[in-house]
Amino acid sequence: MKPLFILPGWGLGHGPLQAAAAALGGAFIDLPGYGETPLEADFDRAAAAIAERLPEGSTLAGWSLGAMLALAVAARAPAKVGKLLLIAGTASFVQREGWPDAMPPATLSEFAAAIAADAPAMLPRFVGNFNRGDVRAKAVTAEILRLASPLPAGDVLATGLGWLRDVDLRIDAPRVTAPTLLLHGAADPLMPLAAAQTLAALIPGADLTVLDDCAHAPFLSRPDDFLGHARAFLHG
Repeated sequence: MKPLFILPGWGLGHGPLQAAAAALGGAFIDLPGYGETPLEADFDRAAAAIAERLPEGSTLAGWSLGAMLALAVAARAPAKVGKLLLIAGTASFVQREGWPDAMPPATLSEFAAAIAADAPAMLPRFVGNFNRGDVRAKAVTAEILRLASPLPAGDVLATGLGWLRDVDLRIDAPRVTAPTLLLHGAADPLMPLAAAQTLAALIPGADLTVLDDCAHAPFLSRPDDFLGHARAFLHG
Protein backbone atom coordinates (compact mmCIF):
# COMPACT_ATOMS: atom_id res chain seq x y z
CA MET A 1 0.00 0.00 0.00
CA LYS A 2 1.22 3.49 -0.83
CA PRO A 3 1.89 5.80 2.15
CA LEU A 4 -1.19 7.32 3.75
CA PHE A 5 -1.30 11.00 4.70
CA ILE A 6 -4.17 12.54 6.65
CA LEU A 7 -5.33 16.17 6.72
CA PRO A 8 -7.27 17.08 9.92
CA GLY A 9 -10.23 19.41 10.24
CA TRP A 10 -10.58 23.02 11.34
CA GLY A 11 -9.71 24.03 14.89
CA LEU A 12 -9.11 20.63 16.45
CA GLY A 13 -5.72 19.48 15.17
CA HIS A 14 -4.93 15.81 14.70
CA GLY A 15 -5.72 14.62 18.24
CA PRO A 16 -9.25 13.35 17.50
CA LEU A 17 -7.92 11.39 14.49
CA GLN A 18 -4.88 9.95 16.26
CA ALA A 19 -6.31 6.50 17.01
CA ALA A 20 -7.68 6.07 13.49
CA ALA A 21 -4.39 7.18 11.97
CA ALA A 22 -2.44 4.72 14.09
CA ALA A 23 -4.80 1.87 13.17
CA LEU A 24 -4.47 2.68 9.46
CA GLY A 25 -0.73 3.37 9.55
CA GLY A 26 -1.18 6.99 8.44
CA ALA A 27 0.90 10.11 9.01
CA PHE A 28 -0.48 13.61 9.47
CA ILE A 29 0.05 16.71 7.42
CA ASP A 30 -1.10 19.60 9.59
CA LEU A 31 -3.22 22.34 8.11
CA PRO A 32 -1.48 25.69 7.56
CA GLY A 33 -0.81 27.42 10.87
CA TYR A 34 -1.12 24.23 12.94
CA GLY A 35 1.86 22.48 14.48
CA GLU A 36 5.02 23.40 12.60
CA THR A 37 3.25 24.10 9.30
CA PRO A 38 3.46 27.83 8.49
CA LEU A 39 0.27 29.76 7.93
CA GLU A 40 -0.71 30.24 4.29
CA ALA A 41 -3.71 32.48 3.80
CA ASP A 42 -4.39 31.48 0.19
CA PHE A 43 -6.26 28.19 -0.25
CA ASP A 44 -4.81 27.46 -3.68
CA ARG A 45 -1.24 27.96 -2.49
CA ALA A 46 -1.95 25.87 0.60
CA ALA A 47 -3.19 22.99 -1.57
CA ALA A 48 -0.13 23.31 -3.81
CA ALA A 49 2.18 23.22 -0.77
CA ILE A 50 0.53 20.01 0.44
CA ALA A 51 0.93 18.47 -3.00
CA GLU A 52 4.64 19.30 -2.98
CA ARG A 53 5.08 17.31 0.24
CA LEU A 54 3.45 14.15 -1.10
CA PRO A 55 5.40 11.32 -2.71
CA GLU A 56 3.98 10.35 -6.08
CA GLY A 57 1.00 8.01 -5.84
CA SER A 58 0.30 8.66 -2.15
CA THR A 59 -2.99 7.84 -0.50
CA LEU A 60 -4.50 11.08 0.78
CA ALA A 61 -7.27 11.31 3.38
CA GLY A 62 -8.94 14.37 4.84
CA TRP A 63 -11.61 15.15 7.42
CA SER A 64 -14.01 18.09 7.03
CA LEU A 65 -11.93 21.13 5.96
CA GLY A 66 -9.06 18.68 5.49
CA ALA A 67 -11.26 16.75 3.06
CA MET A 68 -11.77 19.90 1.01
CA LEU A 69 -8.01 20.42 0.82
CA ALA A 70 -7.50 16.75 -0.06
CA LEU A 71 -10.05 17.04 -2.85
CA ALA A 72 -8.29 20.10 -4.26
CA VAL A 73 -4.89 18.38 -4.13
CA ALA A 74 -6.20 15.26 -5.88
CA ALA A 75 -7.83 17.33 -8.62
CA ARG A 76 -4.88 19.65 -9.21
CA ALA A 77 -1.92 17.27 -8.70
CA PRO A 78 -3.27 13.91 -9.90
CA ALA A 79 0.15 12.25 -10.08
CA LYS A 80 0.59 12.77 -6.34
CA VAL A 81 -2.65 11.06 -5.24
CA GLY A 82 -3.14 7.36 -5.93
CA LYS A 83 -6.22 7.01 -3.71
CA LEU A 84 -8.46 9.60 -2.07
CA LEU A 85 -10.44 9.13 1.15
CA LEU A 86 -12.84 11.94 2.05
CA ILE A 87 -14.28 11.84 5.58
CA ALA A 88 -17.27 14.12 6.09
CA GLY A 89 -16.37 15.99 2.92
CA THR A 90 -18.16 18.51 0.74
CA ALA A 91 -17.44 20.66 -2.30
CA SER A 92 -18.78 23.83 -0.69
CA PHE A 93 -19.30 24.43 3.02
CA VAL A 94 -21.82 27.23 2.50
CA GLN A 95 -24.91 27.48 0.35
CA ARG A 96 -24.43 28.82 -3.15
CA GLU A 97 -26.50 28.93 -6.30
CA GLY A 98 -27.12 25.32 -7.21
CA TRP A 99 -25.71 24.07 -3.88
CA PRO A 100 -28.48 24.21 -1.27
CA ASP A 101 -27.30 21.43 1.08
CA ALA A 102 -24.91 23.48 3.18
CA MET A 103 -24.69 26.13 5.88
CA PRO A 104 -26.25 29.54 5.17
CA PRO A 105 -23.46 32.13 4.74
CA ALA A 106 -24.98 34.32 7.44
CA THR A 107 -24.72 31.47 9.96
CA LEU A 108 -21.03 31.05 9.20
CA SER A 109 -20.50 34.81 9.53
CA GLU A 110 -22.10 34.78 12.98
CA PHE A 111 -19.95 31.85 14.03
CA ALA A 112 -16.79 33.54 12.76
CA ALA A 113 -17.61 36.65 14.79
CA ALA A 114 -18.15 34.54 17.91
CA ILE A 115 -14.85 32.71 17.35
CA ALA A 116 -13.04 36.02 16.98
CA ALA A 117 -14.57 37.21 20.27
CA ASP A 118 -13.90 34.08 22.36
CA ALA A 119 -12.69 30.95 20.57
CA PRO A 120 -12.17 28.76 23.67
CA ALA A 121 -15.73 29.39 24.82
CA MET A 122 -17.15 28.60 21.38
CA LEU A 123 -15.24 25.36 20.81
CA PRO A 124 -17.48 23.11 22.97
CA ARG A 125 -20.58 24.53 21.26
CA PHE A 126 -19.05 23.95 17.83
CA VAL A 127 -18.18 20.33 18.59
CA GLY A 128 -21.53 19.68 20.26
CA ASN A 129 -23.39 21.12 17.29
CA PHE A 130 -21.62 18.99 14.70
CA ASN A 131 -22.45 15.85 16.69
CA ARG A 132 -26.19 16.59 16.78
CA GLY A 133 -28.10 13.54 15.56
CA ASP A 134 -25.33 11.10 16.43
CA VAL A 135 -26.51 8.20 18.56
CA ARG A 136 -23.37 8.72 20.72
CA ALA A 137 -23.41 12.52 20.56
CA LYS A 138 -22.52 13.29 24.19
CA ALA A 139 -19.74 10.71 24.41
CA VAL A 140 -18.22 11.67 21.06
CA THR A 141 -18.34 15.38 21.92
CA ALA A 142 -16.56 14.77 25.22
CA GLU A 143 -13.95 12.59 23.54
CA ILE A 144 -13.20 15.14 20.83
CA LEU A 145 -12.82 17.95 23.36
CA ARG A 146 -10.49 15.76 25.44
CA LEU A 147 -8.36 14.82 22.42
CA ALA A 148 -8.33 18.18 20.63
CA SER A 149 -4.98 19.84 20.12
CA PRO A 150 -4.51 23.33 21.60
CA LEU A 151 -6.33 25.98 19.61
CA PRO A 152 -4.11 27.77 17.10
CA ALA A 153 -3.85 31.54 16.89
CA GLY A 154 -6.84 33.64 15.94
CA ASP A 155 -5.54 34.43 12.46
CA VAL A 156 -5.20 30.70 11.76
CA LEU A 157 -8.78 30.04 12.82
CA ALA A 158 -9.99 33.01 10.77
CA THR A 159 -8.11 31.80 7.69
CA GLY A 160 -9.82 28.41 7.82
CA LEU A 161 -13.24 30.00 8.27
CA GLY A 162 -12.50 32.26 5.32
CA TRP A 163 -11.79 29.20 3.20
CA LEU A 164 -15.05 27.59 4.33
CA ARG A 165 -16.83 30.77 3.28
CA ASP A 166 -15.13 31.22 -0.10
CA VAL A 167 -13.99 27.87 -1.51
CA ASP A 168 -16.14 26.11 -4.10
CA LEU A 169 -14.67 22.87 -5.45
CA ARG A 170 -17.45 21.83 -7.80
CA ILE A 171 -15.21 22.55 -10.79
CA ASP A 172 -12.34 20.57 -9.26
CA ALA A 173 -14.30 17.43 -8.36
CA PRO A 174 -14.74 16.07 -11.91
CA ARG A 175 -10.98 16.36 -12.45
CA VAL A 176 -10.14 13.79 -9.78
CA THR A 177 -8.67 10.67 -11.37
CA ALA A 178 -7.79 8.70 -8.22
CA PRO A 179 -10.09 5.99 -6.88
CA THR A 180 -12.17 7.81 -4.28
CA LEU A 181 -14.20 6.79 -1.24
CA LEU A 182 -16.42 9.17 0.68
CA LEU A 183 -17.15 8.02 4.25
CA HIS A 184 -20.04 10.02 5.66
CA GLY A 185 -22.33 10.04 8.67
CA ALA A 186 -26.00 9.86 7.73
CA ALA A 187 -26.85 12.45 10.40
CA ASP A 188 -23.98 14.89 9.75
CA PRO A 189 -25.45 18.38 10.36
CA LEU A 190 -22.31 20.23 9.26
CA MET A 191 -21.72 18.52 5.92
CA PRO A 192 -25.19 17.19 5.03
CA LEU A 193 -25.46 13.75 3.47
CA ALA A 194 -27.10 15.25 0.39
CA ALA A 195 -23.93 17.28 -0.22
CA ALA A 196 -21.83 14.11 -0.02
CA GLN A 197 -24.15 12.37 -2.45
CA THR A 198 -23.83 15.23 -4.92
CA LEU A 199 -20.06 15.35 -4.49
CA ALA A 200 -19.77 11.60 -5.04
CA ALA A 201 -21.69 12.01 -8.30
CA LEU A 202 -19.28 14.75 -9.41
CA ILE A 203 -16.12 12.66 -8.85
CA PRO A 204 -15.69 10.05 -11.59
CA GLY A 205 -16.16 6.54 -10.22
CA ALA A 206 -16.36 7.64 -6.59
CA ASP A 207 -18.00 5.43 -3.98
CA LEU A 208 -20.00 6.74 -1.03
CA THR A 209 -20.34 4.73 2.18
CA VAL A 210 -22.90 6.06 4.66
CA LEU A 211 -22.73 5.22 8.37
CA ASP A 212 -26.16 5.33 10.03
CA ASP A 213 -26.81 7.03 13.38
CA CYS A 214 -23.53 8.90 12.94
CA ALA A 215 -22.78 12.61 12.55
CA HIS A 216 -19.56 14.46 11.68
CA ALA A 217 -16.93 12.26 13.36
CA PRO A 218 -17.53 8.66 12.18
CA PHE A 219 -14.02 7.57 13.20
CA LEU A 220 -15.01 8.13 16.85
CA SER A 221 -18.74 7.44 16.73
CA ARG A 222 -18.42 4.09 14.92
CA PRO A 223 -14.69 3.34 14.94
CA ASP A 224 -14.87 -0.35 14.04
CA ASP A 225 -17.15 0.23 11.07
CA PHE A 226 -15.12 3.25 9.99
CA LEU A 227 -11.86 1.31 10.09
CA GLY A 228 -13.38 -1.67 8.33
CA HIS A 229 -14.55 0.42 5.39
CA ALA A 230 -11.34 2.46 5.28
CA ARG A 231 -9.11 -0.65 5.32
CA ALA A 232 -11.13 -2.34 2.59
CA PHE A 233 -10.68 0.73 0.40
CA LEU A 234 -7.03 1.36 1.20
CA HIS A 235 -5.98 -2.25 0.72
CA GLY A 236 -8.33 -3.06 -2.14
